[in-house]
Amino acid sequence: MATREDPPTRLSIPQVPIHFVPAKAGDIISLGASLTLRVMEDGSNTDNRLGAAELIIAPHSSGPPAHWHEMHDESFLVTKGTVRFHTTGLEGGEDVDASAGDYVVVGTRAPHTFSNPFEEEARFFNTFTPAFYVNYFKLMAELMQVSWGVFQFRCELK
Repeated sequence: MATREDPPTRLSIPQVPIHFVPAKAGDIISLGASLTLRVMEDGSNTDNRLGAAELIIAPHSSGPPAHWHEMHDESFLVTKGTVRFHTTGLEGGEDVDASAGDYVVVGTRAPHTFSNPFEEEARFFNTFTPAFYVNYFKLMAELMQVSWGVFQFRCELK
């Protein structure tokens, strides 16, 4: 038991670096002509507790198919334009038009999708926890390239 005469216990300061991502840095993943991701945190600096990306959605784009996630939560901070969030399959659910500065949280198993039916490019900062979802984007981009290559090859054969 400590007494008044005991010196205070000193805590050691953790020696863990921060991770800085400059404005034009990050892995770029193209998912077709209408959706581009800039991966800002792939989980490698957070033991996969957090992933983050900027998504850029071209005007008049439908976005991904309606879906939900069994194992991760997402958040969306709109930074440019307006993104329409759809609460697909939710009784009484309504579309939400989120503009720059608006924030949307999508919890585990919440059916959703998003689109940009507007005239202006839209952008949002997206977090997902845990971070494993970044690999899904990478795999989808690879599969799209393989599929496109197969399509081109088949067209050349005809």
